[in-house]
Amino acid sequence: MSLLLPTTLVGSYAQPDWLIDRAKLGGRFPPRVRAQELWRVADEWLEQAQDDATIHAIREQERAGLDIVTDGEMRRESYSNRFATALDGVDIDNPGTALDRSGHPNPVPRVVGKIRRRHAVQVRDVQFLRAHTDRQIKITVPGPFTMAQQAQNDFYDNEIDMAMDYAAAVNEEIRDMFAAGADVVQIDEPYMQARPEKAREFGVEVLNRALDGITGTTAVHICFGYAAVIHARPSGYSFLPELCGCKAHQISIETAQSNLDCAVLDDLSNKSIMLGVLDLSTNEIETPDVVAARIRRALPHVAPERLVIAPDCGLKYLPRDVAFNKMRAMVDGTRIVREELAKTVNGIGNGK
Repeated sequence: MSLLLPTTLVGSYAQPDWLIDRAKLGGRFPPRVRAQELWRVADEWLEQAQDDATIHAIREQERAGLDIVTDGEMRRESYSNRFATALDGVDIDNPGTALDRSGHPNPVPRVVGKIRRRHAVQVRDVQFLRAHTDRQIKITVPGPFTMAQQAQNDFYDNEIDMAMDYAAAVNEEIRDMFAAGADVVQIDEPYMQARPEKAREFGVEVLNRALDGITGTTAVHICFGYAAVIHARPSGYSFLPELCGCKAHQISIETAQSNLDCAVLDDLSNKSIMLGVLDLSTNEIETPDVVAARIRRALPHVAPERLVIAPDCGLKYLPRDVAFNKMRAMVDGTRIVREELAKTVNGIGNGK
């Protein structure tokens, strides 16, 4: 990627109130099964409304100055459930139960047969996004390890076999996403942080199965959970250096709210880093100088050519005006660091 410090979203943007009931959305954990009750628009008009919201999300990203835009995940009730409930082998009418990352039971897809992708799930999303912007585009898909943790297994002999079949389904989807025009495909794997022991057992293996034979630019997002839902933040990751063994080109991490010690990035010297620099636990808008400072603290550990600048996580739960202004501050703060790096390269400020 020729542009230094390209800016992007992790995936989601704030959905409009006319599309989704944001009070209901924010008053529950992210749904793992379908949650049609969240939508404010009747079924017959829902796709059209989601298309219109997607166009708005694209224009907001362009207006803020992002270099790589997403569809804002306008069509999703959560980052994972739209894909996870579209697969064969899942009984969506009779959900199961699994513990979420905070330890509470949550309705989840119940696996009653072999997991297979019966059809493309998000490929139209890529086509629509590609048709409505001339910038680089990114699309996200839930990861196989995370989907396996967010399911009740009533079919497979073991969890690894189930996760590998999820990975095969994700692999098929990613291939079609790149064929539809995606520049970057990101796999969301937050449960690698939430379940580090199991992640060390088979997480990278199933992630690599999902990426097997994929030649386009890929990323994996690993985080501490939506700040609006999971308020406490550890000071560091429980699963991160292990990702140096995965096939993804970029690793997306959060550093802002947790004030992460960026020295941990030394262990990912073979990867590009999508650096989270927006604290999503607060509606306070960062100044560009604050964003710039968060970028600078990563530079001793990651060459600027390997950095992509992003929020800590998805902007889904933020008020729309807050989401936009944080996004714009991120772009402005990135510009400050770009200009500093350009001066250094040109010999200004180093005695020449």
